[in-house]
Amino acid sequence: MTKQLRLFALMAFAGILVFSACKKDEADDPNDQPADEFVATDNSFTNFRTWALEAQAQGPDPALGPAHAGNDSTVVRSIYFKDGQDRVNGEYPVGTIIVKEGLNTDNTFQEITALVKRGNDFNSSAGDWEWFMLQADGSIAVDGEGNPIRGANLLNGMCVSCHTAASDRDYVFSKQ
Repeated sequence: MTKQLRLFALMAFAGILVFSACKKDEADDPNDQPADEFVATDNSFTNFRTWALEAQAQGPDPALGPAHAGNDSTVVRSIYFKDGQDRVNGEYPVGTIIVKEGLNTDNTFQEITALVKRGNDFNSSAGDWEWFMLQADGSIAVDGEGNPIRGANLLNGMCVSCHTAASDRDYVFSKQ
């Protein structure tokens, strides 16, 4: 009888260990839990030209003015959404990445900008978005001192001042 009791106790203990290990794995899976903050790196923008092309326009756009070469008739502006992300309950989820590429009609580089839903009250006055300037390969551009060109007040607040006009669409113009 003591052998059976020991065997039962050992099996119960092993079952508890297996259950605890599985439970821990589930809780640690980042895909099962909403992210509080997403901090973009160069890798975040890799292969952005293969993402969902959500909008494309060429020529002057009075609404843009000088931003995004909006007054240049030779520029084609393409807007890519990583994973084709849509709003959820009126807002984009933390980790949403949007890239706008401007190319001249001869396919020479003009500019690439991006916005990332960072979250965690990073930029609470503008929906927690962070703005970026990117290089042609999708890496984050750097200034003359080697600092990444990114932030809540990029270009002295020019990004947020324009995007505020789309605050009812979570600061994004390109998806209605």
